[in-house]
Amino acid sequence: GPHAIVSVVGYGLTGATGDHPMLMNALQATSIILAEKWNNSFAGPETHIAPETALRLPGAIAGALSAILIYLIAAELFGVEVALIAAALWSFDPMAIGFSRVAKEDTFLLFFFLLANVFWLKGQRVAESTDRNPNRYYWATAACYGAMVASKYVPHLMAISWCYYWMFQQLPETRWRLGKKRLVVFFAIMGVVFLILSPTVLLPETWRQMGLFAGGKRVSHDGYEFMGQLYTQRFGDWLNGIPVSFYFVFTAVKLPLLTVVGFVVGLPFLFRRKLGDGRYFLLFWFLLWVVAFCFPGGKFTRYYTTVLPAVLITCALGIQFVGRWIADRLASFSEMRHYIPALLAVIIIASTVISSIHAAPHFRLFTNSIGGGMNWAGYYFPHDEFYDASMREAITDIARLAQPGARVASESPALASYYAERVQRTDLVCISLSDPVSISQLRPGDFIIIARGRRYFSNDHLITTLRTTTPITDLKLGEVPSAKIYQLDQNSVGLINQK
Repeated sequence: GPHAIVSVVGYGLTGATGDHPMLMNALQATSIILAEKWNNSFAGPETHIAPETALRLPGAIAGALSAILIYLIAAELFGVEVALIAAALWSFDPMAIGFSRVAKEDTFLLFFFLLANVFWLKGQRVAESTDRNPNRYYWATAACYGAMVASKYVPHLMAISWCYYWMFQQLPETRWRLGKKRLVVFFAIMGVVFLILSPTVLLPETWRQMGLFAGGKRVSHDGYEFMGQLYTQRFGDWLNGIPVSFYFVFTAVKLPLLTVVGFVVGLPFLFRRKLGDGRYFLLFWFLLWVVAFCFPGGKFTRYYTTVLPAVLITCALGIQFVGRWIADRLASFSEMRHYIPALLAVIIIASTVISSIHAAPHFRLFTNSIGGGMNWAGYYFPHDEFYDASMREAITDIARLAQPGARVASESPALASYYAERVQRTDLVCISLSDPVSISQLRPGDFIIIARGRRYFSNDHLITTLRTTTPITDLKLGEVPSAKIYQLDQNSVGLINQK
């Protein structure tokens, strides 16, 4: 999250942040500007809006509104009962809350993907069941897909909708047909909306930055720690990068236990004809998402944002089945059996609420009992679970101790400089922990911040060496260790400069 402050403040909306589309930056910049105006004109000490809060607000709003869209999609495909359960699970799921607060573009990508398919599925129903013209739903879908691609350059998510559409086209009785002319108009509307919301795509610098990002040259680190082991983080490494099991492990250990059970129960029903044609939409959603995100070598847990609604809808299907199965077994208790499905849904939703309460306010640290509980928080995906969450506190502590001009080494030097400026210590020299030239210039009295999740191939030896020394501060998120601060002396300087 804080990295986005550096991006928005440092680069604005230009092509210099071409790998992060303009729409997200524009919304965040607007939120920060409005917060500053509020703080300068109206706010008192108790109503002051912090930059981090303003930065995260647009994503939090999009994440909250996504619950409504999940309800509308699930209701269209499987009915109101499943829709209510799925929307409630999203609203209280610790990972859904955590992803919505991370201030990244995946939340906006999901929001517009869901909104597009609300109109897409509505257009299908109007075309198949009424004599009304469905064009306005097609054009609304196109506009939302333009906004989706403007949110994040991941156009292949549209394939989910198109695969679902094309599977009906060989049926003679199908009335849901766009035809060539409407397809041309569809993509024209999509293109126009995309250019309106992301005009910086026309800048050559944007394309250069996109090329660097696609080639892995904008990735600021050379590894990713997953379950205690380092892997390369380049997309082009494919099966040689982060394991394919990455997101399957995430599903097993980072969702509430009863949600995982509901998903496992509901998944087989997607292959049963009795469930209806809506199951194909979820099947394409899972299949195409797995192909697009599980096999490339570069992965982050926030990419899971765009498949989490499908997981929760499937879980809702499992809850519905189990509730009805239990009710049928209690047929002799005629009065009680009608309440069983609702009671089961309430129990599972309540368990999700409890999970989020226990994880708050550090929702991404949540780990269920399959993963060992909160005692194992930060073990599986430390980069995404912590994401520099303690950097502000680390710089604040260092600012009180550091001599003028002291060096501060970390894996987030730009962010460290930002927080140093916030505490009026612009004299601090913030350097990269992975830059051997800068590290060789460290002297007694300088500082090193070792943040969990920032272990890479480039700094692994240094981190291992520092474990033999004692940090001056151990920072925590709640009860979970998150960062260590070391102040160098003559002995530790000698240790880190050993070849």
